Parts: sequence; C-alpha cells; structure tokens
Amino acid sequence: MRHKKAACFLFLSIFIYGYVFASESTVIGPFKAEDRVLILAPHPDDEAIGCAGIIQQALKAGSEVHVVYLTNGDHNEFAFIVYEKRITLRKGEFIHMGEVRRKEAVKAMKLLGLNENDLTFLGYPDFGTFTIFSKYWQDTKPYRGLLTRISAVPYKNDLSYGAPYKGESILKDLKNVLLDYQPTKIFVSHPADVNVDHKTFYLFLKVALHDLEGKIPKAVVYPYLIHCVGWPLPRQYHPELGLEPPNKFLDSQINWQKFQLSAEQLNNKHKAILCYRSQTESSAFYLLSFARKNELFGDYPDIELGKKTIASKEKKVPELFGFTKLFASLSNELEDFKDSAGDRGEVVYSIQDGSLVICINKDEKVNRRISAMLYLFGYSYKMPFAKMPKMRIITLYNRCKVFDGQKLINTKDVKIDITDKSLILTVPLKMLGDPDYILTSLKAYTGTAPADTIGFREIRMR
Repeated sequence: MRHKKAACFLFLSIFIYGYVFASESTVIGPFKAEDRVLILAPHPDDEAIGCAGIIQQALKAGSEVHVVYLTNGDHNEFAFIVYEKRITLRKGEFIHMGEVRRKEAVKAMKLLGLNENDLTFLGYPDFGTFTIFSKYWQDTKPYRGLLTRISAVPYKNDLSYGAPYKGESILKDLKNVLLDYQPTKIFVSHPADVNVDHKTFYLFLKVALHDLEGKIPKAVVYPYLIHCVGWPLPRQYHPELGLEPPNKFLDSQINWQKFQLSAEQLNNKHKAILCYRSQTESSAFYLLSFARKNELFGDYPDIELGKKTIASKEKKVPELFGFTKLFASLSNELEDFKDSAGDRGEVVYSIQDGSLVICINKDEKVNRRISAMLYLFGYSYKMPFAKMPKMRIITLYNRCKVFDGQKLINTKDVKIDITDKSLILTVPLKMLGDPDYILTSLKAYTGTAPADTIGFREIRMR
C-alpha cells in the first residue's frame, strides 16, 4: 500500500509540474511559404544545436532560410588539439581552424536542406565580439585577437574580408544582411547565454533592428539558449527526453516556447551535429545533449520606464528562500520594474530625478560585503550608436570605477547606497547619452562568489 501511495504521489507531482510548466510555455506557430527565416549563429554548430528542427520545418513549409555566422569559431584551441592531435599557435593555424569549421557548417546545413549560398560567414573574432561591442568603436584601434593576433577579417570568402575588428564593421554587415533579406522570423543566440559571443550577437541585432525601423518589416525574434551552467542534464544523446528551461530561469519573466521535432527531424539534427567533427571529438557528450524531442526559445520582455521625476519609498514584501525582497514602490503608477535574478533574488529598475536607479536585493547576512559589475549601453534615435556611451560600472562595497568603452571616467555622478537589504546604484541619464533605450546586464557578488546574474535586458524609456 505504501508503494502504491508513493507511486500515486510521484505521478501526481509529475502531472502538476507538467501542467504548470505547460501553462507557462507555448509552442512556436506554423511557418508559411512567405516566411523568410534568418538564423543568427555565433559559431558554426550553434545553428545545428539550437535550430536544426526549425530549419527543417521552415524548408518543409516552403519558407526561405538563411544562416549568418558571426565568427568562424577559430578560438576553440582545446577542441582543435583533440581533433588534429597537435598544438596550434601560429596565425595561419587559427585561420585553418576557421576554414575547417566553415566546411563543417556547409556539410551540416546541406544535410538539413540548405545550399552554401544560403550561408553567410562574417568572420569576426571568436571570443572577441563582446569586447568589440563594449570597447572598440570610432577612433579606437581595431580589436586584436588574444591568441590569433589578427585585427581584421582574415577569410577571403567571408562577407567583409579585410574589415577591421570594430563595432561599426559588424553592425554594418548585419544591417546589410537584414536590408537585403528582409526576414519575417529571426532566431538568435540568447541574451542570458554565458558565452560572450552568444549574448553579443543578440546585442548587435537589437541595435541593428532599431537602426532599421521603418526600413524592414518588423520581424518576430526568437532567442535560443546554448550555454548555461549545469544545463542541459543528463548529458549525452537522449532523444527520448525533452529540452526544458534551466531551473534558474523557471521563475524569470522569460516566455519559453517549444518546437517539437518529428522523428525524422530529430534524426537529421543528430547527424548534422555529428558533421562538426572538430567539436564533437572533444565535446560530443555536451553537443548531443541538445538532440532531443524539442527545441527551446524564449526572451525577456522589454522593460518600460517613464522618464518623469517621481519620489520613491521603500516597500517590503515577504521573505522568499531566505531573501527579503526589497524594491522601490514608485507612487501608484508602476513606474518601476522588478526583475527576478535567477533563483537568488531581485533587481529593480526605476527612473528618479533624471537618473536610472538599479536596486539589487541582498541578504542581510551579507552586510556590506557586496559588489557588482553593471553594463549600460544607451541607444538614441538622435545619435549613431557608435558615438553613444558604453558604460561599465564596477563597484567594490561603497566605491566604484566607471568606464566608457576603454576610458576610465573620473566622476562622482554615479551614486552608491548600501543598506542592510540592498545595493542601490544611481546613474544620471545624461551619462548614458539621454537614451531612448538602454541595454543592461549586471552581476552581483558577495565577496568573490557570484550572487545574482541578470542577462541583457532592454529598457525602453517612455
């Protein structure tokens, strides 16, 4: 009897979990013949890992499909040591690595139904694109690869051979692709992905879409997640399992959407991933973890804040998982925005007296031993993005350093206030170029251990 009760309880638990999850997750709708599907892949293999089912389904519906690769994936030194059984440190060898991965991409996509002319390679530096986005614009010297020592696109067959490693180059290439292709659906790497190239392609896409408003149709954007610590589990090839969101995002505001693969689509996805021998020989256990019954997509909703000056007051809500939730209650007009920081706590954004205020919740036990790194990239319709400030703020207890790109700024305008339950940062909007939008991400630390991490969000200023 005890065993029957346990079995019933387990079944009921699974049923309830499945019902709750299903109510929070939707299924990606059908493709149409008139759809123009654009897949943005940070590296060759990401398109197969994240979107192989989507590619096949779109082609089956008669849609056009095009894949754009931000990099040629030439920085994965460990994978190539395993693959080629030798250490490669010379400049020419890195280019060789990128050419190998390009050929693998052509083979994999042919298996899924695409031709080589359906693929565009941009050739920017693997593991260097976020540094370019945050620091290398305008009059700065081009970014130089840490291992490759290359500062311009080295691949003769890529879209912009010889283009300098600068933000303007990548943005121009992406905008040209969008203008030429006019996509209706865009699949892009996720803003909360821990791989820097993945979150960067999302950021460049956001800027490009704002620049091209009114010049191209408004496309639906579907971010796909690849890199998240401890996910997906179990590792290895498990086609009988579904791909569920990481636990850390279950309480977030991300609206997850699933695409269910047919048996044939799943089998083709498995084969396409195996086309990337340079990667699977060292990481098949990980890459094949994505060959499952469904693919997963989801984005944060935009944050919308008002610019008018309003007073604030503290308001407490009940303690959850040991964290007292503290946030600003800004009159009755809901001018603030509360954001879950994974499974740890909360971050609150608000506008007060012409400044962006970021309130990071913390445990009382942390006392004042809390620090943070905050990125703030402003976008304005009145100013080219290349000229807009690109702020990085690093706090250490009650002190901070402020950078605009590569420059350290001596300023007292950024305010820090640490209470028993929160770290509050106040940044004047003028420092951000009086933006219409802000792309922001932060990581909070207690001592040396990361406490909360928020992927890149877009704040819209009303």
